[in-house]
Amino acid sequence: MKTLEYDTVVIGGGPAGIAAAIKATELGLKTILIENRDLLGGIPLQCVHTGFGLHYFKEDLTGTQFVTRLLDKLEKLRVEYLLKAHVHSIEYLDYDKKLVNVVTPQGVVRILTKTIIYTTGARERHLYEIGVVGDRPDGIYTAGEAQTLMDIYGIMPGREVVIIGSGDVGLIMARRFALEGAKVKAVIEILPYPGGLMRNVMQCLRDYNIPLLLGHTVVKVVGKKRVEKVIVAKVDENFKPIEGTEFEIPCDTVVLSVGLRPYLKVLEKLGIHIDPATGGPVVNEYLETNIPGVFVAGNALVVNDLVDYAVEQGELAAEGAKVFIENKGIPTKNWKLVEKGRNIRLVVPHAVSGERDVIIYARVANPERNVYVQIPELGFRLFSYGVRPAEMIWFKLRKDMFSKLGADVNKITLEVKPR
Repeated sequence: MKTLEYDTVVIGGGPAGIAAAIKATELGLKTILIENRDLLGGIPLQCVHTGFGLHYFKEDLTGTQFVTRLLDKLEKLRVEYLLKAHVHSIEYLDYDKKLVNVVTPQGVVRILTKTIIYTTGARERHLYEIGVVGDRPDGIYTAGEAQTLMDIYGIMPGREVVIIGSGDVGLIMARRFALEGAKVKAVIEILPYPGGLMRNVMQCLRDYNIPLLLGHTVVKVVGKKRVEKVIVAKVDENFKPIEGTEFEIPCDTVVLSVGLRPYLKVLEKLGIHIDPATGGPVVNEYLETNIPGVFVAGNALVVNDLVDYAVEQGELAAEGAKVFIENKGIPTKNWKLVEKGRNIRLVVPHAVSGERDVIIYARVANPERNVYVQIPELGFRLFSYGVRPAEMIWFKLRKDMFSKLGADVNKITLEVKPR
């Protein structure tokens, strides 16, 4: 069994992982990228719609175009990578020594590394997690599965479709089904507001006259060999079905778009600290976890609404790996916790130093209009016409803002306030 040695191992070959591997290589780190599928690129490979790259490339690209640009750069830099490689386990040996055990078609490979950048993305929530009872016939898919069938393999999953959940992939798939001639009977959302970006609600539903039923849920799937119908009901303020409001929607296909969860199976075995709000790890401003030298980026860190943010995080994690190797650890000692104030559901990173510019990612708990986002300790204020849970709040804090803080201040608070 051979053992290889690297400065950093990037686990996961989607946009965040590719970006991390590129940046780490540019920074002079000996890098290897590990992907368990038979090709690099991740989910954007099957995204034939536009809306990618506006933040990162300043262009409106398809997912395929977006990730191809990253892959072209990866190849030009001759970054090493392994495909069809499954990370079986990670062993923490010392502060700057981790052993990554990888199963490949050629056998087991052991990789000794100083740092790890974990970018395995997120998994889709499934029917068993949302309390839908009834039959389990053919014709039930997650939105990602339906997208893969249509845009990778050219297979039409069904002709009369009900979509549960109004996440962005579900909205995009509603339009995709409509463009292929299927009848999308309804998109059903348990919340009183859409779960995806408003631009997708407009472009994918309203432009195609697809009904969006807010405050409703599917309580039962009915079918013998194939889905035949779903039973739908209104919900109360506690999201419980209201008795007597049930009605049927005939369909042959049910598509689930009910959220993503960061996929951290291997890291959880190492004792990584998880933030219940994000489902991802607790990290500092370099996206380093509580395990020294282990960084997490992309949807494995926090579910992003733009793939551009995942790429940005991958690059930041690579910078963190460089700092870690050069200093035998992140040199900051005086971390300031980022606390969640009024109407903030989640925020990343969880700790900042004030020694460098830092990007903040956050989501609100409830939609509001005419508000501002502020960090009172820094005198920072960002005005907004409105905030929505589906849309990430993104902004940069400059290091000079922290000069206002006293030496004894060990936290800052992010909050949303009405104007």
